[in-house]
Amino acid sequence: MRDHHSPHREHGDGRDGFEKRPARERGGRGPRVFAPGDLKLLLPALIAEQPCHGYDLIRQIEGMFEGAYCPSPGVIYPTLTFLEESELILGDAEGGKKRYAITDAGRLFLQEQAVALDGVRMRIDVSKRSLRGHDRPAEIHEAVHNLRHALQMHHGRWSPDEILRVRDLLNNTAKAIVDGPAVQPVQENAE
Repeated sequence: MRDHHSPHREHGDGRDGFEKRPARERGGRGPRVFAPGDLKLLLPALIAEQPCHGYDLIRQIEGMFEGAYCPSPGVIYPTLTFLEESELILGDAEGGKKRYAITDAGRLFLQEQAVALDGVRMRIDVSKRSLRGHDRPAEIHEAVHNLRHALQMHHGRWSPDEILRVRDLLNNTAKAIVDGPAVQPVQENAE
């Protein structure tokens, strides 16, 4: 049995039950940026501002994320097809490329969904900061991973006293993070 409480173990060496995780590389599908249904609100809103092609929408969304995220055509075009079939937008083929415009039903839809659309734009702002690296430093991600791992290792041993102890630890830690660093009193030079 491993000793998870030995004071002589260096954090992150893997022997204490915690592992130093290598930084994740971006690749594959990447993080989920939009919640289900977000694009069905965002695309008609962008089209209502100015009729455009699917490629233009991809570039507009990439601009909203300051280049940190670019939706794939495999996400945009099926959503445009759905919106067109729902008669919220109208695609007019010119020179082999569809140019999309909002319909009256689409305008009404956007009016009815104004609050939800504000939520989409707010999530975009949060996602943009996260994708641009303004989220948490790697050391904090590692510490959060270690916390989750510790809670999983604790599985099944939740007595009423232990629940209160862990709750207090987590709540006090959360409060300390929100409160920020303690202000140290300035010491005068005593010579």
